[in-house]
Amino acid sequence: MKLRKVSTPLRQLQRQANRQASSFSTAARPRAPATTTLLCRCLAPTAPAPTPSSPRARRAYATAATTVPASSFLFGQPVHETHPHLLAPGELTPGISAQEYHERRARLVAALPEGSAVLLPSAQTQYRSGAVFHAFRQESNFLYLTGFSEPESLALIVKTSPQDGDYIFHLWCRPKDPKQEQWNGPWSGLDAARDVWNVDEAGDIGRLDQGLTAALKGVTKIYTDAELTKYGVPTRLGNTLRAAASGISTAPLKPAINSLRAVKSPAEIACMRRAGQASGRAITNAMRRDWKYEKEIAAFLDYEYQKAGLDGSAYIPVVAGGPKALLIHYVLNNGSLNDDEFVLVDAGGEYGTYITDITRTWPVSGKFTPPQRDLYEAVLSAQRASVSLCRESAGVTLDKLHSITETALRDQLQQLGFDVGGNAMSTLFPHHVGHYIGLDVHDVPGFSRGTTLREGHCVTVEPGIYVPDDERWPKAFRGLGIRIEDSVAVGEDSPLILTTEAAKEVVDIEALRD
Repeated sequence: MKLRKVSTPLRQLQRQANRQASSFSTAARPRAPATTTLLCRCLAPTAPAPTPSSPRARRAYATAATTVPASSFLFGQPVHETHPHLLAPGELTPGISAQEYHERRARLVAALPEGSAVLLPSAQTQYRSGAVFHAFRQESNFLYLTGFSEPESLALIVKTSPQDGDYIFHLWCRPKDPKQEQWNGPWSGLDAARDVWNVDEAGDIGRLDQGLTAALKGVTKIYTDAELTKYGVPTRLGNTLRAAASGISTAPLKPAINSLRAVKSPAEIACMRRAGQASGRAITNAMRRDWKYEKEIAAFLDYEYQKAGLDGSAYIPVVAGGPKALLIHYVLNNGSLNDDEFVLVDAGGEYGTYITDITRTWPVSGKFTPPQRDLYEAVLSAQRASVSLCRESAGVTLDKLHSITETALRDQLQQLGFDVGGNAMSTLFPHHVGHYIGLDVHDVPGFSRGTTLREGHCVTVEPGIYVPDDERWPKAFRGLGIRIEDSVAVGEDSPLILTTEAAKEVVDIEALRD
């Protein structure tokens, strides 16, 4: 397994004694990769119980431990040794290294006062109906700080000194259980939590009550967004925390972590660029074909994402034929498509849980009618201008960008004969021009759109015009809905369009059917 960090000098000695690890450098937290074998629990029924002071107390291996190659071991998520086609050496999730996960934790605790701890419960399995469950998706902040993608887990990061990167990373998760795993699939267990995810102290989630009190010793404030009460009544976690840490105050985690998550690292942007490239190509390929039904496009795009190596769709797509495009979040995708209409497709894939968000609108026939072309060019002109401002040197916020875009659309519509007085723009352009993107489609919820865009912010730029079928509007454009959206990484002096492979120029779209 790839071991990526060292601890403080005292914990180095403990690890050498307890786990027979190789010697570590004290200069920095990252540590050299270990061999690609893993000591797996193989307890003999008569094995003597370890004493609390023995090196085996924390690992509880049998007298005759078995060395198993990591490539033949089952984990709860891909690791490099089992899935080298998905993960490079040193990566915990596609594109993101164990080193980067450590640096995220270090930056977070460095921004918090002494005596702080960060408490993060994992997401839980969500059920569609009865025993039918959805694919598991980890809670975003938990994933951002740990890279660990299993339910029934709790992470605790305790700041131990003012020095940068000095913290203890606790993780309570499910221990290996062959009988349960036979029914539910593999999970990683406590040893892998230490060896792969670089947890300092791993514990059984079923024994959280016993370990949390000691882990919180010396902590004076806990930062968490966990649901500790519901309808005024303490939750199970709330009761556990109150019993373990009576008197310790809590504060919301979101303000502290949002500012970190909002600025993407080069590795994060690379993941989003890969998702954008493959998604853009998939949408362009969809434009090449004749389609009769909305659901065909939705199914085609998901297949194209998977074939290109993405994780799948980042969200339920919008595939809206004709006037259904006026419904911003139309996701039924069960209608037919007519040659004389537009189809609006808001879709994107994800890679390593990093998403891309794209919207394209094109004529079902492949050829624009004059009114379709005129209105489309109006939206495209505004979109191009707004994308060009996604640079730190422009000094704009998302809210300012929205105002600029609305003004550009108003000017374009006036030239087409629209009366844009009164509340016209709230009808024709009813949504914001953009939002932050990253691990979530609407990333870092609560992070202000009034924040000046800086290098590393990733946003969407998605102007749209939706013309109701009523007499207030020019007849030629009634019932048309157009949105053009790209995902963009903000640069210092220029934007990086993450979704440029999705065709959007009229001449390019029409050429796809020639």
